[in-house]
Amino acid sequence: MAGNRRGERRNGGEASPIRLIAVAVILIGLVLVSLRLLPGSPFESSAAAKWGDAGSGTSDRPTGAGTDRSARQPSSPSPSPSPSLEPLPFVAKNLDLDIKGWYSWSVLDRRTGKIIGSKNMGETSTTASMIKAWIVADYLRRAADAGQTPSDAKLADATRIIRDSDNTRAEQFYNQVDRDASIKRLISMCKLTDSSVAPDRGWSRTALSPRDTARMGNCIVTGTAAGPKWTKWLLNEMKLVRGAGDFGIRKAFPAAEQKKIAIKNGWIDRTREQEMHINCLAIGDTWTMGVMVKYPINMGYDYGMKNCEKITEALLRPGT
Repeated sequence: MAGNRRGERRNGGEASPIRLIAVAVILIGLVLVSLRLLPGSPFESSAAAKWGDAGSGTSDRPTGAGTDRSARQPSSPSPSPSPSLEPLPFVAKNLDLDIKGWYSWSVLDRRTGKIIGSKNMGETSTTASMIKAWIVADYLRRAADAGQTPSDAKLADATRIIRDSDNTRAEQFYNQVDRDASIKRLISMCKLTDSSVAPDRGWSRTALSPRDTARMGNCIVTGTAAGPKWTKWLLNEMKLVRGAGDFGIRKAFPAAEQKKIAIKNGWIDRTREQEMHINCLAIGDTWTMGVMVKYPINMGYDYGMKNCEKITEALLRPGT
């Protein structure tokens, strides 16, 4: 019996290390497997790293057909849309109006410099009294540049030229700004492209297009024409045009709006051409506009004056 017990202890002594080793190997394997599956572990498997923990709130693992991986990434702020400009009160269109003779129009967007107009907006007509806005502006700017302030009497004359279209006083101012040289300054300073001087034939014969009329209006409202000292004064006088010269573009607007629009118009019967030349300049808050018409002389002034307004009405945006 004693010998058998010794044999059993011997057999048991030989088997125990093997079993211990086996158990140790199994435990180590289980630990390694656990470490490979543990997120953030240095032994983490590539599959676990890719899909993460199904219970983690930061997992990139798809949860449905519509899941977008980028949706879980921090998003950069979207750029704010640039503010869009309010539309001008005019709509660019081809006009087919029942108007005898020639007519043309142009509008300049003061905010962008963009010009729209009729296909013939580069064709010219004689300005008549419309050019007086430039003559007064040129006189005022040159006086300020020379360090001079016009007398009250001179300013009263300028008022009569703008508000009442006084021809005698306009001729006096034209002489003081060196006549044709003044029109050359107009073309240069206001960057006109279609217009020209009528050498030794007076201010009334200056050739301007509707496109250049709108440019001249912009040149006035920006301060280039009259200079910083007198621009506000001149625009106010142009808003106060009265009597026979108060017609055309601004008459197409509601009464309350008309008071805000500066104008200078021109009208003359050209006996040599046997034509009436009617011209309209208007300056609004965000735009300038030129309209010109020519037609047989026997139709009178009123026909052209009303057609300046009619053309403007046809171009106005609904609801203006």
